[in-house]
Amino acid sequence: MNTRIGFRFSTYAKPEQTPFEKLFDIFQELITHTSGDFDEAIDWLRELDKEYELTTDDYTIDDFIEELKAKGYIREEFDDDPSGEGGDNSEKSTVSITAKMERLIRQRALDQIFGKLSKRGNGNHKTSKTGQGDEYAGDLREYRYGDGLENISMTESLKNAQINHGMTSFNLTEDDLVVEDRQHKAQMSTVLMIDISHSMILYGEDRITPAKKVAMALAELITTRYPKDTLDILVFGNDAWPIPIRDLPYLKVGPYHTNTVAGLQLAMDMLRRKRNTNKQIFMITDGKPSCLRLPDGTYYKNSVGLDDHIVEKCYNMARQARKLHIPITTFMIAQDPYLMQFIRHFTEANKGKAFFTGIKGLGEMIFEDYENNRRKRLK
Repeated sequence: MNTRIGFRFSTYAKPEQTPFEKLFDIFQELITHTSGDFDEAIDWLRELDKEYELTTDDYTIDDFIEELKAKGYIREEFDDDPSGEGGDNSEKSTVSITAKMERLIRQRALDQIFGKLSKRGNGNHKTSKTGQGDEYAGDLREYRYGDGLENISMTESLKNAQINHGMTSFNLTEDDLVVEDRQHKAQMSTVLMIDISHSMILYGEDRITPAKKVAMALAELITTRYPKDTLDILVFGNDAWPIPIRDLPYLKVGPYHTNTVAGLQLAMDMLRRKRNTNKQIFMITDGKPSCLRLPDGTYYKNSVGLDDHIVEKCYNMARQARKLHIPITTFMIAQDPYLMQFIRHFTEANKGKAFFTGIKGLGEMIFEDYENNRRKRLK
């Protein structure tokens, strides 16, 4: 009689959170919404505490702040006599988040976005070319005729044999074998463009925070899980400029128009310097192109409708990117019919892709497209 080995599962109980952990979870969300402004985030936390009684007499907001300092998430700096007038109360302190906190915010964004995505399908970020490569893809599958013996996962195969045939007599069949796929080394260079024009916070809707979270999550995903890929981030308003990953938590919109042409020019300049051949541009925007920088340094602006001159410049940039084999994927956070029509023509000029979406689900959409593009481009 064969004895089968099974597993006994007990009901999962979520670990009890400490007072610090409960507040810290809320604080991370607030510090993202306030673009790294510690004082504003704490003010919001105090207001939430009044409404929802988040703290007790034994553990207050002040206790939470002291623990943030002790754990290295914030730092307090003192400026001696900032006014230059002297006096007993001339020392002023400012509190800011540390690099440790910045990293944790990126990890949280990755967990929030990529965690939802990973639940919807099996596997990991990988190319479509698997086989006799030199890196493990991390995916297990059943054995197929022709697979090399060196690719068989003996641990998983033996576990299957024990489960399928019992412990009384060892029996390993072809149906028990499990193979770990390999993938070829490859690189993908991505530039992420983020619109920081004033419309990203107009009409009572915060669109910059979801875009910022997406950027932080994508940065954390690439730097930690796919270090051979590269990610550059730029923002565009009246002009365009690159920003380092560490500055993402502090990103804010400005009193800007939307100079899409400047953003695309900078993105292509960045990608021209990359040595690998697999390149792409992701653009997150919610407004129409409304600004150009003229040769004399002044700006041509038109916020009324779609300006033919500005639009044609955008189409020209899309065609240039196509000649350089750089696809542009536009994530349009707007549903205006005339803007959607513009994006369709823009996408056709580049032979790229466009997604018309609200802020909900933006992260999952970008992550799915990143993986799909990578599989397609790295064939």
